[in-house]
Amino acid sequence: MISACALLLALWVDHRWGEPPVWAHPVVGMGRYLGALGPHLYALPAAAAFALGALAWSLGAALCVALAWALQALTLQLPAVLAVLVLGLLLKPLLALRLLCEEVTAVEAALQRSLPEGRAQLSRLVSRDTTQLSADEVREAALETLSENLSDSVLAPLLYFALAGLPGAALYRFANTADAMWGYRGRYEWAGKWAARADDLLNLLPARLTGLMLCAPRHWPRLRHEARATPSPNGGWPMGALALQLGLRLSKPGVYVLNAAGRAPCGADIAAAVQRCRRVAWGAALLMATLLPLCSALLQGALA
Repeated sequence: MISACALLLALWVDHRWGEPPVWAHPVVGMGRYLGALGPHLYALPAAAAFALGALAWSLGAALCVALAWALQALTLQLPAVLAVLVLGLLLKPLLALRLLCEEVTAVEAALQRSLPEGRAQLSRLVSRDTTQLSADEVREAALETLSENLSDSVLAPLLYFALAGLPGAALYRFANTADAMWGYRGRYEWAGKWAARADDLLNLLPARLTGLMLCAPRHWPRLRHEARATPSPNGGWPMGALALQLGLRLSKPGVYVLNAAGRAPCGADIAAAVQRCRRVAWGAALLMATLLPLCSALLQGALA
């Protein structure tokens, strides 16, 4: 019951106040660790870069899990109400729904002022070159980011918290941060290959859950087909689901097209997508909070 209430509290705190200050944000600490080691790994030969990249990832992940486990163990010794409050506040920085929605909404607001401003705002969210994108392509990229990060930044941390408590959420957030910083091709490829594969593995379940929850059941037969269109084994599920649900065509030039028969997105679609994603996040949180006591009971029974 404590964990279930803490899960809902974390999402409410995110809705009410958003992100904690930089000095108190664990993801910032993860990023500093990864950022400090990255340049040393990229310069190594392929085999050494891969081996030391995997080792650095494993050490960072172990540290995050150990710290989260210790904090959770201490928290669960507190009176129940206080334990819910502290555990919810510890979980909150590992998810980010409000920030995601605000950043995507800001892209549309900037686009309403001018196309260059929209492109510049989008560049805060994506790694692709935005300088030549049309207004439609800017909106498509914003919607793709929204749907994919609904899985990465919201449902996945909640799911791993439900499955493995604060250590599970911390492990996932570290893996996702490592992929975002190291999981690129080119000079990053070998140093970040372990991080990229670990992130792919950990996102298998959350991405599919997000996709199924983002679109109505009538779209499920087509969703699997659309999801195969992307190079990522996971990204196509939430992106394809949002495209099908809103009847939109989403694409990355020269890479993939989702729901090719759909229409180009307009400004109203950004607001509709943000609203849909908020509903899905709360629906998933309620579902996980409901099932969490049952999962805990089953786990305790299996270990007994």
